[in-house]
This record gives sequence, structure tokens and C-alpha cells, in this order.
Amino acid sequence: MAIGKLFIGRKVREIRQASAATQAQFADMIGISTSYLNQIENNQRPVSASVLLALAEKFGIDITELSSGQNDRLLSALTEALSDPLFETYSPSLQELKLITQNAPGFAHALINCHQAYRRNGEQLASYADRAGAATANETTSYEEVRDFFHFVDNYIHDIDQMAEGLAAELKLGEGENYAAMTGFLESRHGVRVVRGDAGDEAIRRYDPKSRILTLSRYASAPTRDFQIATQIAQLHAETKIDQVLKSAGFRTEEAVEICRIGLHNYFAGALILPYRNFLQAARELRHDIELLAARFGASLEQVCHRLSTLQRPGQKGVPIFFARIDRAGNITKRHSAARLQFARFGAACPLWNAHQAFEAPGRIIRQLAETPDGVRYLCLATQVNKGTLGFRAAQPRYALALGCEISYADQFVYADDLDLSNRAGFDPIGISCRICERVKCTSRAVPPLKHKLVVDHKVRNANPYEIE
Repeated sequence: MAIGKLFIGRKVREIRQASAATQAQFADMIGISTSYLNQIENNQRPVSASVLLALAEKFGIDITELSSGQNDRLLSALTEALSDPLFETYSPSLQELKLITQNAPGFAHALINCHQAYRRNGEQLASYADRAGAATANETTSYEEVRDFFHFVDNYIHDIDQMAEGLAAELKLGEGENYAAMTGFLESRHGVRVVRGDAGDEAIRRYDPKSRILTLSRYASAPTRDFQIATQIAQLHAETKIDQVLKSAGFRTEEAVEICRIGLHNYFAGALILPYRNFLQAARELRHDIELLAARFGASLEQVCHRLSTLQRPGQKGVPIFFARIDRAGNITKRHSAARLQFARFGAACPLWNAHQAFEAPGRIIRQLAETPDGVRYLCLATQVNKGTLGFRAAQPRYALALGCEISYADQFVYADDLDLSNRAGFDPIGISCRICERVKCTSRAVPPLKHKLVVDHKVRNANPYEIE
């Protein structure tokens, strides 16, 4: 069994602590000495194949989970930070970076935070006059802090997910009519009555704790209406559990805590409407047909795509999927990847990615076979959705939803059935973002890569006005 050297001490310690076992007890369970277990947990020795098999047999752990996940995301973020010209005299190998993320993740996070502060400082100095009086440049914004929290917990919050799934089973949610069950629960358990708003009320959801009345937009679609009811249930029913998660997250500011609270309310709502095991089973049965999943669960396409990216429960993982929501300007407003493809933290997405084409073909699901510079190939899907309310004069924000998986999982998607996955020439070369992309011959490059020198030849003009060394 070729596994390479895996330093997964933190994960092994979490498994042991979850089983409420001492090191001596846990070592006995998996058939190794206490001293060897101690060395594993402190990342002084890698795990062996026999230890991995024992973990899988005794604790139902999927071995493939142990070598991916958080380390991939941290490795991607660290690689992007070190691609800055600031570090031009230091070019660590991939193996060196892997050792850092596996053995010293705290140091890697600290370095990434320092680089973010450096970038913000430079951006502020470049436009100082326009930003006089702004917040201190070297502070991570609350939004960025919350975004990174979800990113590095794999976009899966176990305690909240399980609580929502338990309530969904109690209310018999998941497939069919959810509205009556959820409104009945709010009224019987929390004394909250649900009403429809006035025609001129622009709020999607409004809750009055004094009157115990939840008012929903008269024009909200059924999926939006149900999601907002589920969000209110999260606020009233899961607040203690959510407070525990927020306390353990260690946010620096109260603003970040409250922004994350919104995210956790939304997380609970998604897990309530799309309960984990039922949704995972349906995704497999329907071969990840997002339109059929939306119809079966009475959800929106965005709710379905987002939920697919959260199926990371230990021992019951779904297909590792990447998911992003992109506006027409190319800004990534939501992002998560359980696959090796990691979205850039700075700059726009690759212009060759099919997500941008979705705006040209509303109502269609665009497919693309793509290959990143590291040689990994993906099935990429994209479709456009409108987020506006009804009405001629109402704003109609449009977004592209992008999701996909590595080609090794493509047979589990209905969208790959008639594609030639064996023809490497059929894969479009894409990158993560121009600033860190290693492709030197790309005619769609928007900006030069950070860590390469440019050569300008005034006698020759190609697609780009410069060559990249």
C-alpha cells in the first residue's frame, strides 16, 4: 500500500479524543506502542500503512480523507503567498511546503496572515489620499477572517450539521413539503407565527421578538421562503450550539463573531432543508444532477450546489467538489473546494474557465473539461442564476454558479456521460489566477505572473507585448 509519508498527528489526536481514550488505551486499540502513538500525535513520525488500516477498521475512517482536505487548502494558500516577489530569493520545493503545512500549520497560517497584512499595507499606501481615515491596514478584515474560518474547517461544521439532521428527521423534512412542518414547529415549540409581508416591504425576512411574528416577503420564491424559515429556526433552536462553535473559533473582533453567526445560521438552514444522509444518498442516486436534486428537495440550484460542497462528514464523505459563485465582474462571492483545485485568494479567476461563459447562456448548464498547470484534470460545470425578486423595476443580480470535481470522480456525474475523458487534447488549459499561473504561453493572460521576469522585444509583437522567462 503506497501511502508516502503522512504526518497526520492532529487528525489522529482528534480521533483519539473523540473516542475518549487515553494514549495507552488508543495505542492498544490500534496495536502499536504508546511511545509510537505519542510520536505520531506530535508529528515526529509518519503513520504506517498498518496504522492507517487499523484506523479505518476500528473507527470507520476513510483512508483517502487523511491525506487531503485542510492540508491541501493550506498548501494552496501558502504557495500563493510565497509566489509574491517579496520572496523572490526563496523558492521552496513542494515537499518543503508540504512538511510545513503538515508539521507546523500554525506557522503557515501566521505567514499567510503576515502576507495579507503586507498586501493591504501596500494597497493602502498606493491610494492613501482616497483612503484617509480607513482602518489600520495590517488588520485582517472581519469578512476575510470569517471566510478563512469556513475555508479551513472544510466548510463542514459537524455538531451543527448533526443537530440540523436530527431535527429534519423529527419534522420529516428532506423531500416534499417543508413549509407546513417548519412553520408548525416554530409555532408549537417557539411560539412564533409566520405571516406574509406587505406589498411594499422590501425585507426578505423580518422577525419581531416581542410579538413573536416572523414576516416573509410576499414575493419570495418557495426555496427562498423555506430557507428563511429554516434560518429563523437556527436562531431560536440552535443558538447554544452556535455560540459554542463561535467561542472555539477564537475570532479577534465582535464584528467577525456576528458575521460568522450569520454564516452558521445559514449553514444550519441548509443542513435542515437538505439533511446530510438523505441528500448524500439522493446525490449518488441522481448522479449529481443538480436540477433533479433541486426539484426533489424543493431547493434552489444555489442551495443544492453549496450543499454538495459541504458533504465532508468523516466516514461519510461525498465526492470532493469545488464550488464558487461569481458575479458579472468576475468577483468570487462564495468559494469552497474539497478538491485539489483551490481558488485564488487575490485577483480574478482564470478567464479560460467556463464559469464566465454561463452569463452568455442563461438557463443552460455549461460543461468543460479542464486541466490546471499541475496536470490535474477536472470536470467543470457552470450555470447562471438570478437572485432578484419579481417585478419589472426590481434589481436582478445575476451570478454564475460553478462546481466540479476531479476526473477520477466524473463517472458519478450525469454530465460526463457523453464526454471523452480519455482524450487529453480535449481538456482546456486553465489556471487559478493570472498572478500565480505558470503558463507562459497563455494568450488570455491579464497580468504577468508575480515570480517571473519579463522580456520585451520591440522587434516582435505577439499576442502579449512581452515574453515570460
